Amino acid sequence: MNKRLPGTSDSGHADSSSQDRLRALWRLATDRSLDEMQKIDAMLETAAQAMNMETALVGEVDEHYTLHYLYDATGICHIPWQIPLHDSISHAVAISRNSLCLPDLSLDIHYREHILHTRFGFHVYVGTPIWVGDHLFGTLSFLHRKPKENACSQDDIAYIELLAAWFGQFLLQKQQREELKALALSDPLTALPNRRAAETRLAEEFARARRSGEDFAIAICDLDRFKLINDHYGHETGDIVLQQAAAILHGQMRDGDWIARWGGEEFFIYLHKVDGTQAFSAMDRLRQAYALHPITTAHGSLNLTLSAGVSVFSGGDKTITRILAEADSALYEAKNAGRDRVALHQTAQRGLLWHAGELQSALQDERIVTAYQIMVNLSTGESVADEALARLIGKTGRAAPAAEFIEAAEGLHLIHLVDQSVTRQAIMRCAARLDAGATQDFAHFVNLSPQFLARGDLVKQLLEHTQQICSSCAVTVDSIKPLVFEITERQYIANFDLLMREIQPLLDSGFRLALDDFGSGYSSFLYLAKLPVSFLKIEGWMVANLRHNLKIRDMVQSIVDLSCKQGITTIAENIEDAETAELLREMGVNWGQGYHFGRPQFDTLTA
Repeated sequence: MNKRLPGTSDSGHADSSSQDRLRALWRLATDRSLDEMQKIDAMLETAAQAMNMETALVGEVDEHYTLHYLYDATGICHIPWQIPLHDSISHAVAISRNSLCLPDLSLDIHYREHILHTRFGFHVYVGTPIWVGDHLFGTLSFLHRKPKENACSQDDIAYIELLAAWFGQFLLQKQQREELKALALSDPLTALPNRRAAETRLAEEFARARRSGEDFAIAICDLDRFKLINDHYGHETGDIVLQQAAAILHGQMRDGDWIARWGGEEFFIYLHKVDGTQAFSAMDRLRQAYALHPITTAHGSLNLTLSAGVSVFSGGDKTITRILAEADSALYEAKNAGRDRVALHQTAQRGLLWHAGELQSALQDERIVTAYQIMVNLSTGESVADEALARLIGKTGRAAPAAEFIEAAEGLHLIHLVDQSVTRQAIMRCAARLDAGATQDFAHFVNLSPQFLARGDLVKQLLEHTQQICSSCAVTVDSIKPLVFEITERQYIANFDLLMREIQPLLDSGFRLALDDFGSGYSSFLYLAKLPVSFLKIEGWMVANLRHNLKIRDMVQSIVDLSCKQGITTIAENIEDAETAELLREMGVNWGQGYHFGRPQFDTLTA
């Protein structure tokens, strides 16, 4: 309902000029050649002229009146402009929720002393509310410096209310776009910026630092052993822990620093205007904050620890990719050194440190290749299997053994990609050998990490690929496949039921399972009891010390006897000499692997 004050008139019907100005607004509203600001400017100017007014304003009302958009032929008004709401005539519109027409402020008892009249010389005010959905956003107002006896007609009121409705719809769509953008750039669990937002902001910080010559540092942080919390208490508790962990870090930020959720249990922190020493101190302070703030859950208090890798930018030719790779590498160093610590990337690190960028480059360039080491039947001396071993071919042509990069690949969360590359190569080699006349009884062992098995999409791709290959090799679908997948006893497995679900599709398709490094940890027999193992590989350290340590010999003998009762084939690793091979044969070990039988060799069948 419109509130009409004295001085308004009613024309009784919409004349042709009213129709013309409505069509003008419609043309502007649907003109796709104009961007948002051009459209707003054009519509305010058109409306002001149609209303015979000098100024058109769109302002927001809350505790203040804040001007957002304007057309002003007088040059008096400007943006930004904010005044207390009670000092604004829009206050009356906001309270009444109706349109308001004041033909001469100098004659109005309420507004003749208003600043619009006394200071700026305006006489006429016409305003109407702008609604954004069910919320009163503000007002659309028109001003003129000369009094008007007939300031606005009923058609004028309808006209400005239509324009106000358009602004309400425009502002609603703008608000929705901003909310969607915020959702796309925010982590819903912690309310922190997500990785996409962090990467965008880091690019801006990087460009600014290059222009200004200022130093900065970044840190990638990881909550230590967070997976155990999820596995033991459930994901609901895990989410609560992540929320509180994020809040603790966020509460420790200095002015100018910022934090984002990098993914999973990882956080990204930007530290402005710091050198290496200052960055290390700042991150170590954050690490210690967890000792002072235990996490509260329904299961009691949990003490978190944090590992962090820090990289510093101080000019030079560093790129964002390199800075992130350095922080990733430093985080791996912190985790590998025992966790609950901060590692600062140094330009001269030990030769065994492989940066994320180097590993990614090798994967992209297909420089992760496989060498194969033979296994023999200790009773007959016959070659019965081989193992695919990853090698990284450097840009100089040197082949780096797995010991130099596999642990780094695990720490940098790239091991599943290494597994995928090696597995594909092993499958192709298996097919090539079968085509060349090899028997299906010859086994090919391939290592699979828990990270690979946890990726259902990668397991599905592996099955699809092997089914295609098997169909061309005359290997029946339901038969036992030549491929054997190894999982290592060194890798902690918290949830055997989950692991079984992950590997079951492979077992159902005829692939067999081998347990590698048996005897290297405390849970060897638990792994053996829980998993459907066909092959058991005895840990190399035990094999190397077998001849000179009676206790170790007895331990190996117990493993062999148990495996024999369970129908499990035993394989001794790291056999270096004939004497050890003979002793293992006498003890009943089935197969052997090591330099005594052959070193890893690159294959020519699939080259």
